[in-house]
Amino acid sequence: MIFTLSDTDTHEIARTLVEIRDDGSQGTTSRVLTLIAVAKDTDNIRSVISASKDASREHPCRVIVLVTGDPDRNTRIDAEVRIGGDAGASEIIVIDLEGEVTRHLVHVVTPLLLPDTPIVVWWPYTAPVNPAEDPLGRIAQRRITDSQKDPLVDALYNRRNSYTDGDSDLAWARITPWRGVVASALDQPPFEPVIEAKVYGATNCPSVDLAAGWLAARLGVPVTRIAVDDPSVKKQASLNVTPVERVELVRPSGATVLEALDGQTIGVSVPNREPARVAVNLRTDADCLAEELRHLDPDHAYDEVLRGLNQVSYPVV
Repeated sequence: MIFTLSDTDTHEIARTLVEIRDDGSQGTTSRVLTLIAVAKDTDNIRSVISASKDASREHPCRVIVLVTGDPDRNTRIDAEVRIGGDAGASEIIVIDLEGEVTRHLVHVVTPLLLPDTPIVVWWPYTAPVNPAEDPLGRIAQRRITDSQKDPLVDALYNRRNSYTDGDSDLAWARITPWRGVVASALDQPPFEPVIEAKVYGATNCPSVDLAAGWLAARLGVPVTRIAVDDPSVKKQASLNVTPVERVELVRPSGATVLEALDGQTIGVSVPNREPARVAVNLRTDADCLAEELRHLDPDHAYDEVLRGLNQVSYPVV
């Protein structure tokens, strides 16, 4: 069910939520957190709502989607309150803002925050240079960005330089299954140390950079990040279960190689053993968002990976 509020204010939105709760016709579900998503009116808002809705099935929450328009127009607030089948296991409040109010988002959401629950802010597209210093970031226990969709070419560089406990990025969550396959491959014979690693992937893909940083941080060996920009490879990469096209883990007896074969399979080659194939599901934004919401404490592994980027080398073409 969707309730539409035109030319409204946050107090009317809050009153509508109370009336819906008191009516009881939609049932009640405990909300474990407040998720605030911040996007522009030129972004794909439908995908933001869809990902939030799907993630909420694992984490029932109040979702507040702030959609900012032109800050130089007359101030106006329009809203939709979605509950029931239109909101998954949450209640979704979509607020369209124009004018001066777009510069004061923290004041917009304050009357709508759930009491005594964690606050998570998600920037699915453009994020602040320093999320922890953003007014919304200051009130949040967790701040989630997405360097893959951030139009800033130095988005990952900003994440590295401004990291604060509570920061994370969906580009990191996208390689969780891949990291599991790598760890499993290294748990198999031969039990030899890795002496160097090479990571292959598209040039402008922060997940590949983070994969290289992870190997550098965990293995403490030289890691080379190699750009793969063949058009046919790029097309396949968009369908693959992982943005990492190939990784070579060099050991004394030879290289252990993991390679994305198709949209659902990673091939694993280990010296003196038969090649193996591992099926891995494609990760959606909702999957990655749900993973981030499982752990609201600081992501120290992500912090180590960002610092590990300093040990990654990039060949000059």
